[in-house]
Amino acid sequence: MADVLIVGAGPTGLTLALWLTRFGVSVRVVDRAEGPGTTSRALVVQARILEHYAQLGLADEVIEQGIPGAGANLWVKGERKAHVSFAEMGRGVSPYPYALIFPQDAHERFLVKVLEREGVTVERGTSVVALREESDGVLARVQREGGGSEEIRAKYVAGCDGARSFVREAIGAGFAGGTYAHRFYVADVTADGSLPQRELSIALDDADFVAAFPLVEPGHWRLVGALNDETRGDAAGWEDVRQDALRQLPLKVRDVGWFSTYRVHHRVAREFRRGRAFLLGDAAHIHSPVGGQGMNTGIGDAVNLAWKLAAVLHANWPSSSLSSYECERRGFAQKLVATTDRAFTFISRDGALARLVRTQVVPAVLPRFMASESGRRLAFRTVSQTGVEYRACPLSAGTVGSVHGGDRLPWVKLNGDARGDNFSALRSLRWQMHVYGRVDAEAERYCAERRFELHVFPWQDPMERAGLVRDAFYLVRPDGYLASASYRLVSGAA
Repeated sequence: MADVLIVGAGPTGLTLALWLTRFGVSVRVVDRAEGPGTTSRALVVQARILEHYAQLGLADEVIEQGIPGAGANLWVKGERKAHVSFAEMGRGVSPYPYALIFPQDAHERFLVKVLEREGVTVERGTSVVALREESDGVLARVQREGGGSEEIRAKYVAGCDGARSFVREAIGAGFAGGTYAHRFYVADVTADGSLPQRELSIALDDADFVAAFPLVEPGHWRLVGALNDETRGDAAGWEDVRQDALRQLPLKVRDVGWFSTYRVHHRVAREFRRGRAFLLGDAAHIHSPVGGQGMNTGIGDAVNLAWKLAAVLHANWPSSSLSSYECERRGFAQKLVATTDRAFTFISRDGALARLVRTQVVPAVLPRFMASESGRRLAFRTVSQTGVEYRACPLSAGTVGSVHGGDRLPWVKLNGDARGDNFSALRSLRWQMHVYGRVDAEAERYCAERRFELHVFPWQDPMERAGLVRDAFYLVRPDGYLASASYRLVSGAA
C-alpha cells in the first residue's frame, strides 16, 4: 500500500510527489496523458514558489532554465504610460525580487526529471475510473491506455487532475462559480520590434487588450488577448484575434506557432478535503490568468499539504490536523478568485465607463501608486504570493510586533554571516525555532526537549526593517510559515 496516490502529473501533482518523497512518504503518481504537456498557458513562477524550490535545493536549477522578468510596462493607445521594476518592488522582501518566465511544459519536464532522480516514475496513460474510501485508506481502480486495469490501495488520495477532476466528482465536492462571456486566445509567436525583451508588456485600448510575455529564446513571445466578438467555436485562428491593442505595441508578428482559444472560468470547490481525499490546483480552484497566479497557487497547495500528510503518517499527528489544509488553502483561493475576478472584469469589460477607467484612470493612478515604497511593496507581496498568510487558521498563534503566527517568515539578508540569509535554515524541512538576538540555556533546553532545530541569528538592523523583534521566539513550520510568534516560549503547534 502506498502512503499517497497522486492523480495528475501537472506541476501541482509533481510538486506534491517531490515534497512527500523528501519527507520519506511513499507515493504513486498516475496521469491519463501519455507524456508531459507540450504546450501550456501558465508561464510565470512567482517568488514564493522559488523560495520553496530553494528549500529543496532546486531554485538555481530552475532559474537557469527561465528568464527573470525585469519589469512590466503598461501601454495605452500606443504610448507607454507606466513602467515597474520588479527588482525595486521586491527588494528586501524576497531573495527572488522578480517573476521568473518558465513555461509550464518545460516546468513539468524539469519536475519529472527531478522525481526520477528521487526514484519516482509517473505512470502514464493511466486513468482513475473508480474511487472508494475504506476504513484504513482508499481503493482506486485505474485503467491503462493500452488495456488492463489495476486496483491501487493508498492511505490517502490527492486529486491534482485539473478542472475536470475525476477525484472532485467522486467525492462530490462541487465546483461553484461561473464563466466569462468573452473568448480569449493564447499564442506563441516570433516577432520583431523594440518591445523590452525581458519585461512583460500589457497594452490597453478602448475595446481591446493584449499581454506580451517574453519567452526564453530572443524574438519569441507569448501573447494573451481577446478574440473578436463575432468569433464562435474552436476553429478560430489568428485572423480572429482583435488587433487594435496589438497594433499599437512596437512589435510586428512574423510567425504564429502554437495557437489556442479558451474561455476563462472562476470556480472554487465547496470542499478541499473529504475524508482521505484532497483536492489541489485546478481541481480545487480555477480563475482568470491575471497576475500569473494559477500554477503558483497549485504548487502552494502541494507544499502546504505535503508536510501535514508527512506529520500524520510519520510523526503521529492526529488526522484531524489535516483540516488545516482546507482552512489555509481554500481561504486563500477564495480571496484570489475574488481579486482576479475584479481585475479581469476591469480588463475585459465593454462600455464607456470601463474604457475610461482602462485608458485614463489607471494610467494616471498606477505610476503614482508604484512611485511609493509602500505601494511597490504591497504590489510585490500580492503578486509574488509572499504576502499569503494563515492567521485565522488553527495552526497559527501569537503576535510579536507586526508579525503574526500564520505569516510567512520574514526574509532577512545577513551581513557578514556565512549563512547568507535566514531562509538557508529552511532547507532542513524541519520544525525550527528562530531567535534574532540572544537565547539562554532555558530556551536551548526547551527546543532540545521538543526536537526543534534552534537557529540563533545575531541581531542586525535589517531584521527590524523586516518586522522582526529582538530576542523574540518564532516557531517555523517545515513550509516556512510561522506556527507561532511570541515574546516568551510557548508550546506551539508541533
